[in-house]
Amino acid sequence: MQYLNLFARLLSVASRTVVGAAFLALIVVVTIQITTRTFGLPSPVWTEELSRYLLLYMVAFGIGPSLLTGEFVAVDLVQEAVPERVSWWLRLVANAATAGLAAVMIWPAWRFVSIGAFQRSPSLRITMDIIHASVFVLAVLLTLFAALRVVGMLAGTDDGRPQPPEEI
Repeated sequence: MQYLNLFARLLSVASRTVVGAAFLALIVVVTIQITTRTFGLPSPVWTEELSRYLLLYMVAFGIGPSLLTGEFVAVDLVQEAVPERVSWWLRLVANAATAGLAAVMIWPAWRFVSIGAFQRSPSLRITMDIIHASVFVLAVLLTLFAALRVVGMLAGTDDGRPQPPEEI
């Protein structure tokens, strides 16, 4: 179980690092857009496209940590109204369902990625499989994070409640 917790922590740190790097790149790209438009210079066409792709990867890599910190969309009105034991079961079922549904998305996401190998982005001219891979990464990471939460809940090391970012 100790190795599983270490894996979960490393996965979370890696995901947050990629989100931070993508956000920094997005800041640079948007700054280029704003600067060129402010001073009447021609704005590079690739900035619009790259900013969209960076947003896709920010979501893909941010999905797991957001699940753990409670920043993921959740309806906890019922969970707060029932006794703790029932609330624990509701969180377990919700996380198991999330892992299951995300796992079901993996194969179609992979097919989507393979289709992108035959296409190129309009201005960056990179193959779209690199961009479509964000959907695959999202499905895999959501499956992993939700499954790790389920395992942690069953092992008694996680109660399924949102954790502060410094604890993950």
